[in-house]
Amino acid sequence: MDELERIARLRQWVAEHNRAYYELDAPTIPDGEYDALTRELRELEAAHGLDADPGSPAATVGGDPSKLFEPVTHAVPMMSLDNAMNGDELRAWHGRVIRGLAATHPTLFDGNEATSDSTQAVDNVPSPAFICELKFDGLAISLRYEDGRLVQAATRGNGRVGEDVTANVMTISAIPRELNASVADGVPRVIEVRGEVYLPLAKFRELNEAQAAARVALLAAASDARQCLAAASEDMAPQQRRQLEAAAGMTQADAERRYPDYVNSRNTAAGSLRQKDPSIVATRGLSFWSYDIGEVVGGPQLLTAAEMFQFLDQLGLRVNPEIRTFGSLAEVEDFCARWQRDRHNPDYEIDGVVVKVADLALRPQLGATSRAPRWAIAYKFPPEERTTTLKNIMVSIGRTGRATPFAVLEPVFVGGSTVSLATLHNEDQVAAKDVRPGDTVIVRKAGDVIPEVVGPVLAERPRGLAEWKFPTICPECSESLTRAEGDANTYCTNRSCRARVTQGIGHFVGRGALDIEGLGERTVILLYDTGLAGDAADLFALTPADLAGLEGFGEKSATSLVVEIDEARNSPLPRLLIGLGVEHLGPTASELLARRFRSLDAVIDANAEDLAEINGIGPAIAASVVDFFADEANRELVRKLRSVGVRFDVVDDIADIADTPQVLAGRSLVVSGNLDGWFMARDDAKRAIVERGGKATSSINKSTYALVAGDRAGQAKLDRAAELGIPVLDEDGLRALLSQGSVDSESGS
Repeated sequence: MDELERIARLRQWVAEHNRAYYELDAPTIPDGEYDALTRELRELEAAHGLDADPGSPAATVGGDPSKLFEPVTHAVPMMSLDNAMNGDELRAWHGRVIRGLAATHPTLFDGNEATSDSTQAVDNVPSPAFICELKFDGLAISLRYEDGRLVQAATRGNGRVGEDVTANVMTISAIPRELNASVADGVPRVIEVRGEVYLPLAKFRELNEAQAAARVALLAAASDARQCLAAASEDMAPQQRRQLEAAAGMTQADAERRYPDYVNSRNTAAGSLRQKDPSIVATRGLSFWSYDIGEVVGGPQLLTAAEMFQFLDQLGLRVNPEIRTFGSLAEVEDFCARWQRDRHNPDYEIDGVVVKVADLALRPQLGATSRAPRWAIAYKFPPEERTTTLKNIMVSIGRTGRATPFAVLEPVFVGGSTVSLATLHNEDQVAAKDVRPGDTVIVRKAGDVIPEVVGPVLAERPRGLAEWKFPTICPECSESLTRAEGDANTYCTNRSCRARVTQGIGHFVGRGALDIEGLGERTVILLYDTGLAGDAADLFALTPADLAGLEGFGEKSATSLVVEIDEARNSPLPRLLIGLGVEHLGPTASELLARRFRSLDAVIDANAEDLAEINGIGPAIAASVVDFFADEANRELVRKLRSVGVRFDVVDDIADIADTPQVLAGRSLVVSGNLDGWFMARDDAKRAIVERGGKATSSINKSTYALVAGDRAGQAKLDRAAELGIPVLDEDGLRALLSQGSVDSESGS
């Protein structure tokens, strides 16, 4: 394919993806892939002198407005932004800005000549100030106020003509219907405010929780219908029988299709705002940030972007608190790097930083292209979604026997690392996503989250690709896989399954449990395959002679590992409880049990009521503990551990919770951020709160007593605390809280 044919193909693809993203709110490829296609098209068009073609989809802004809404012509066009994908491209843009200003402001250079190379930044010359804003992943909107009243709201559309969504916007509580009339400089007779409608992540999670609840209700109704049919008499009315049969036939896959999870907050926000029924929009919890002004008639003369944001705030419009003005490019780069690292801290999606020339008078002198201003650029973060080929779907068996499907991928760089495997969760998730070996799939890896397959790119599916079927035989032991009715998971019930046993031993010796260094996954499998360790208790019978002949072991390493295993006999009770693998039993709950019962035997003898009485345990964990130790195989493992000398009562370094004053009884607290350098670590702080009768929760609400805020505390939590008047504690505030149970006004805010 020559380059002109490639241009034609790229134009077709970009036009299709523009429509999917901007008009249908249902993109078929990740943003990063779209950016790459658009960039390639622009570069090829420029190389062939086609970059001035106004008909190219690379030159367009947004998409055509929907015919479902009345068109609105923007008095001042709503433009797009050019992107910088890395530091070099940001510096190149900075150089273009300085060269662009040099024509009308030659004194900027103080005798230094600007280079004519547009790919290089200009060194050793003064720089204009820049204002940096977070780049929200939502839907651009224009709000027109006349005499202080909101009279019209419109989407960006194609930049010139948008969609009238006034009725829907009127339901968004974050957008004022009337501006603050008491502004000192007066409210402009006409002011068009630009901003972003977005869906807070907490609301996005609530929507998906509601979808999950609807799936559960549908399956419960199906179960009830099956019971009714089984008990029904032969003379049941035909219509009633048909209704029951239809309800009874509903499967998990049907529920997933009827009530699917929303894929991301951006598309959900855009789709919500384009609902024809405003009452539906009102239930979605949309919010808004303002970031620019279009047409203005009257009002004060604003000189800088900072003054503009201050004026918007005074008018009563929401302004993001993370906006900063900088005098140098180095400070801008530091800001971009910080937010690339902290991009998941806010309660809203961001995918970059918008950098603009701060002086409003300089912007017209820099001008714009057909689609984007030259005085602004979007520094885009590395994509957290990419497409790649799904080579195969395989199934792994965990320590409980759960069979988990996972994707074998053509390696792809996403979210800061190369990904070749990704989870598919369970059989129903694979069916709902309908991914098949051979598909092009979207892979997501947000921050440190385990990679997952979002779904297939159906437009690229090869014809005749076979649907994947969940196996009925365990890939490890060849025994049957079973799935109970109403359970989303499939299990291998063979307790002797190699994968189950080795995964269980690996968990027992892992970092969160007994933490025996030198017993990694490969070594555990080697010990199992050679018959030296059929369960965790067998490890304590190993001798240096047993290990010395194995691959990777010499005399010294064998002796060292046996010494480490021997020392692990005296592991603290909380670590032993974690190592046993009781479902739902994490570090904090294990420590609470150890403090209360002081030995494993006492924990085993406790009933569910005794366990649930402990603050921080609850009925689910209590039932799980009781069920675990009622299982004869688990009791046999405990007996073997006792016989090889494993201690069950190492709690000397743990104070009895009954001895700790319950100064925080009935109070809920939130710990956010990094407590490095404080008198205790973050997990220790949460544990100390629970020890004193309090609850360490993850979200702030009206019942929250205080927020403990360390370094890089979540901004959404800080904002919510300020909104509700909840005290925010520093290190001294936490110290005072734990000692006296109340907030010291001098050590909190």
